[in-house]
Amino acid sequence: MEQTKKCALAAKAAQIRLDILEEVHAAKSGHPGGSLSIADVMTYLYFEEMKVNPADPKWEDRDRLVLSKGHTAPALYATLAERGYFDRSELAKLRKIDSFLQGHPDMKHTPGVDMTTGSLGLGISAACGMALAAKIDGKDYRTYTIVGDGESEEGQVWEACMFAAHYKLDNLCVIIDWNGLQIDGKITDVMNPTPHDKKLEAFGFNVVMADAHDFDSLEAAFNNAKACKGKPSAIIVKSVKGKGVSFMENQASWHGTAPNDEQYAAAVAEIKATM
Repeated sequence: MEQTKKCALAAKAAQIRLDILEEVHAAKSGHPGGSLSIADVMTYLYFEEMKVNPADPKWEDRDRLVLSKGHTAPALYATLAERGYFDRSELAKLRKIDSFLQGHPDMKHTPGVDMTTGSLGLGISAACGMALAAKIDGKDYRTYTIVGDGESEEGQVWEACMFAAHYKLDNLCVIIDWNGLQIDGKITDVMNPTPHDKKLEAFGFNVVMADAHDFDSLEAAFNNAKACKGKPSAIIVKSVKGKGVSFMENQASWHGTAPNDEQYAAAVAEIKATM
């Protein structure tokens, strides 16, 4: 990838991280850790990979994204605002009673949200349905879904994977956010779902590994997925929970904790120093 393009994507990812922090700080609740870990992936999807039109959020031929790990809605909202689906000023209203930005994605009220999610395990199933619908309707749009590594402990995730392989959904791309942590600690301590790669391969997936915070790595992985025919693809992105804020990085305690005023100011200063 050209250096100028990488710099532009990095700048957008930094802004998305700032907006994630603003959202959860203003709401005094939310999930910053897992939102920050997918900021670069979300940036790549909406500014490089996906075919979308913010002026027409329900465009029939658009690519779809299902945020199966719906608690990281702040990352989705920040990305949608950056992409132009709605004004950035709305972000400060996260979880407010008069806002269309609920704590989990809501497709009925938020422009750009393709599926209502939040109950872990359900999003990937909905994504499979979208991908199969495209096949049945002869459409060429692609469906992407982001699944948490802790979320992958849910049995429904693997039922969906079996479905995707059975119907040869090569227009489906499952992204596993592998940051190694969930609300109760390390995924390997809570209910070890690894190795994701071997399990997904056994289920019939084309599996690619990628660095969640390297745009060259993401580009190669998504190109591989698009080129694969006859089977669904899964990209396992190795990420850092809380990426971009040093005191949040690799700390399970920041899974669902909002920063106080002092922590917010320190986090914002740290990210702005990279811009």
